Amino acid sequence: QAQLVESGGGLVQPGGSLRLSCVASGFTFRSYAMSWYRQAPGKERDLVARIPSIGGSPIYADSVKGRFTISRDDVKSTVALQMNSLKPEDTAAYYCRADHPLLRRLFWGQGTQVTVSS
Repeated sequence: QAQLVESGGGLVQPGGSLRLSCVASGFTFRSYAMSWYRQAPGKERDLVARIPSIGGSPIYADSVKGRFTISRDDVKSTVALQMNSLKPEDTAAYYCRADHPLLRRLFWGQGTQVTVSS
């Protein structure tokens, strides 16, 4: 059974940093593209960053470019999101997602809350 478990969320002051982590199990991690999405109250769930399964470069939402970095470790089956220079508008629930376009499989984590406030 596929499972994604996020951690690392919390309360941070503006300008601060957080590192989110997502641990995957139950599927062939290295074959899946991994993404981070976020959803603020009353808003849609939006893509933050995505890293492909093989080669290629990560993509980022314009609002986080230069501040956030996504990375993956195929040995440990983890994906991380390093978030620097955090702003109040980054406040949201952050979700890890795995997808395999050819197999049409998609898995979501349960989310972790990030709150940026002074």
